[in-house]
Amino acid sequence: MQYKHGFPVQGHEVGSGGGVVRGGGQVVQRAEGQAEGKLAAGVAGCKPTPNDPVNLERRVGLLSGVALIVGTMIGSGIFVSPKGVLERTGSVALSLIVWVACGILSLLGALAYAELGTLVKETGGEHSYYMHGFAPGVKRKTWWAPIPAFLFAWVSIFLLKPSSLAIISLTCAEYFLRIFQVGSTDCAVSATAVRLFAACVIILITFINSYSVNLATKVQNIFTTAKLVAIVIIVVGGIVMLAKGNVQYLNQGFKGTTDSLGNVATAFYSGLWAYDGWNNLNYVTEELKRPFRDLPRAILIGLPLVTVCYLLVNVSYLAVMSPEELLASETVAVLFGEKLLGFAGRMLMILSVTMSTFGAANGSAFTAGRLCFVAAREGHMVDVLSYVHARKRTPSPALLFNATIALIMVIPSDIGSLIDFFSFTAWIFYGGAMVALLVMRYTMRDVHRPYKVPIGIPIVVLIISVYLVVGPIIDSPAIEYLYATLFIVAGLFFYFPLVYMKKSVPGMGHVTTFFQLLLEVVPTDVMPDP
Repeated sequence: MQYKHGFPVQGHEVGSGGGVVRGGGQVVQRAEGQAEGKLAAGVAGCKPTPNDPVNLERRVGLLSGVALIVGTMIGSGIFVSPKGVLERTGSVALSLIVWVACGILSLLGALAYAELGTLVKETGGEHSYYMHGFAPGVKRKTWWAPIPAFLFAWVSIFLLKPSSLAIISLTCAEYFLRIFQVGSTDCAVSATAVRLFAACVIILITFINSYSVNLATKVQNIFTTAKLVAIVIIVVGGIVMLAKGNVQYLNQGFKGTTDSLGNVATAFYSGLWAYDGWNNLNYVTEELKRPFRDLPRAILIGLPLVTVCYLLVNVSYLAVMSPEELLASETVAVLFGEKLLGFAGRMLMILSVTMSTFGAANGSAFTAGRLCFVAAREGHMVDVLSYVHARKRTPSPALLFNATIALIMVIPSDIGSLIDFFSFTAWIFYGGAMVALLVMRYTMRDVHRPYKVPIGIPIVVLIISVYLVVGPIIDSPAIEYLYATLFIVAGLFFYFPLVYMKKSVPGMGHVTTFFQLLLEVVPTDVMPDP
């Protein structure tokens, strides 16, 4: 294959023995190397070879790591979920307890993920943990061991990550368009306008992440700072109102508390959606400058900070508006600002939430691209999704693929249904990650662990994840849960022919070559001609 300006001008050729001919005739035994758990030097997180220009570089430090966690967690959730939590718990006191419990659960899960992230030194989050936990070494050649990792990639790439980006972008659009709204805060804005603006947000964020990793992290840092300022404004406003004696709504306590375990579980869905992102730093492990030190530290800084912010924000909401007003509002933060400071407060909250959600969408796209990249590198998705830009060194095909599906999901624009669908499916795989950690405590007992969590933590998270998945099905079964289950199982129809049996889709080689030339991308284990 010949290269020009760092990217191929012809598609790769398949040599004998299953090797892929890249560069000056060098054969990279990709399938065999992966079967033994080996990765190319340029993408394994180790020192790249001297003439390997297309590896993912370590450019994310502690500050950017904390910003990624906080920036993706504090996004649309705190401005959408308070309504869902309060509605399903039925009382002020229980809703606040659920918010704190969600923070504690997220922290416990993140601490377990810190051990996983420092033990398995690969980008990709749960996909990498499933491969090491359930399919180590020669087990990768069996038909059954890689299935959990593939199903996670299948569901995450086609459902979880795009739906997350769609939800956040729709919330960003819903709030931003309130700027042009005349009259009551709760008048509905045009659904078409919301969809179109959400699509513009997705396209812009994808461009930023495809253009430069440094630009994406700078955007994340800036917007994280802005959203923390907005949180401070809300909290200070709430404290002022409490000091004036506005505690009548908080004093309602447990009045109206639900007696349905299913409602409590779905209340956790809404709360945990606001906390979603606690595991996002694990998707960029290979790009952390000092993963052994910075991953646990970023988690221990970010999670408690977000939990305190969420609790204080919810208390502030209830110091300014009644539970009935909160439940009736589609844009809680805007109503808060308007009741507190009038028109100026309304505009301030609109801009704050827009910036917050934009930053969260940026972080969501950043991590989603890495997951898709790793799954394709493992052979669980088409090859072109594992390619990176020859000069920018960003996984642009994976980012574009995630954006395309998110744009499709924007069309229905039903945020509530997307959140329930997302949370039910996500906690199946979070529980699976805890199982993988427990398995690796046995199968990799002699491997050095820079950070080790107490064994009780993953067990507790596993038990709670089972409750969150099973509870709503038993108490109030809904068709969405059946759809989610069927979607997971449907992945097996693609796994056996395309992954295990390695059947090729006719014409896929030409498609890969077309996108290589169009996007200027190359395989990450490429060795260019000298």
